[in-house]
Amino acid sequence: MTDVTDSAPRAGGPPALPVYLTAAALARTADEGARVGLVMLAAQRADSPALGGALVAALMVPHVAAAPVAGALADAVKRRRLFHGGGVALYGVALAALAVLVGRTGDLAVLALAVAAGCVAPLLTGGLTSLLGELLPKDRLTRAFSADAVSYNLAGICGPAAAAALGTATSAGLALAVLGAGATSGGLLLLSLRLPPRSARQARGTGPRPAGLLSGAAVLVRDRPLRSVTWASSVGQLGVGALPVVSVLLAHRYDALWATGGLMTAFAVGALAGSLGYAYRPVGEERPERVVLWGLLGTAFPLAAVPWSGHVLVTAVLFAAAGFCTGPLFSALLASRERYAPAAVRTQVFTLGAGLKSTFAAAGAAAAGTLSGLGAAPLVLGTAACQVAAVAVGRLLLTGRRTRGARPAPTPARNARSGPAGTPSVTTPPDTAPADPPLDSSEKGHA
Repeated sequence: MTDVTDSAPRAGGPPALPVYLTAAALARTADEGARVGLVMLAAQRADSPALGGALVAALMVPHVAAAPVAGALADAVKRRRLFHGGGVALYGVALAALAVLVGRTGDLAVLALAVAAGCVAPLLTGGLTSLLGELLPKDRLTRAFSADAVSYNLAGICGPAAAAALGTATSAGLALAVLGAGATSGGLLLLSLRLPPRSARQARGTGPRPAGLLSGAAVLVRDRPLRSVTWASSVGQLGVGALPVVSVLLAHRYDALWATGGLMTAFAVGALAGSLGYAYRPVGEERPERVVLWGLLGTAFPLAAVPWSGHVLVTAVLFAAAGFCTGPLFSALLASRERYAPAAVRTQVFTLGAGLKSTFAAAGAAAAGTLSGLGAAPLVLGTAACQVAAVAVGRLLLTGRRTRGARPAPTPARNARSGPAGTPSVTTPPDTAPADPPLDSSEKGHA
């Protein structure tokens, strides 16, 4: 029972999960809304949409490029509460500074500030999620990850909407400043969480070693379940990244202007409902990697039916159904990272995984823009095909020969090791499907 005791919230502190979710929602809403706010601000104050695009790129590229360093630092630092809370607060301060400086100082200076903010951004996504294993007992983690997925969904809906509404009603500068204040408030909330400092042995010194920057990537290659869910979810994001372009084409096809953003809103609302449903009843939580694959397959079918829907409202329902399947998918993806990632590189695994998904989504959007001349039907079928291909990739990687150090999925009832939300090392669960022979036969010797 040591793991439950050590991971439970310490006496005298606020309830961990509500505080965490509030902070995460504020920080992620600011991150999502900043992209809209920066474009509006550059257009309003500097009359330069090109500067707005450059600012968004400067903010977004470090989400991927800085993920290994941010994750390695988070895994190495002793006082995680100060590191994560301070990092999120600094991101908010940077947004507020951009709200003041864009259009009033040199472009290079504001671009450099956007890059600096982007370097902190991985802590707002995978970095924050990696803290849940330290805050809660492992028997509450599946529902906690579903609730965390809800914070991502809400941020994706509310961030751009808030930035656009406030920027139109008042000014983009004020909108960006409000988003920055929200992120800073989230960072300050994180400082109230009772995260005990790591020992010197756990922290591995004061900073990451150069070789340590590759440790998380090595785990994503070696560990079979992590390898499967990481690359399967990333390939699936090729299709999801294309959906905004597909939505524009479908809106033109149906001559329904509202569908340009409405279809993506339907997708996001469906994802929110799926996350809430999975939080209420987390089916398949003992093998989250399989939930990821089923979620990808479930996402493919509604999207594949879109070309034959015949009406924009039916298309919106199909988008919502596809989004619903991504809710459990994302929750199970987070649970897989927590379950299989070694504690020493857990944050790296979270930040690298989030960075890969962002990269594939951006590639999907770029490919869809390039191929937009094909029309809506071929592109939406392509998005569905990406989900099927992702299942094939994930299944192939999941059923390959186990590598050294990879661990089978744990069952809470047996042989649990101590440690905050640590992954127990047990024999393979008895519910393994017959179609997956390595899980039932040759791999039991490695358990």
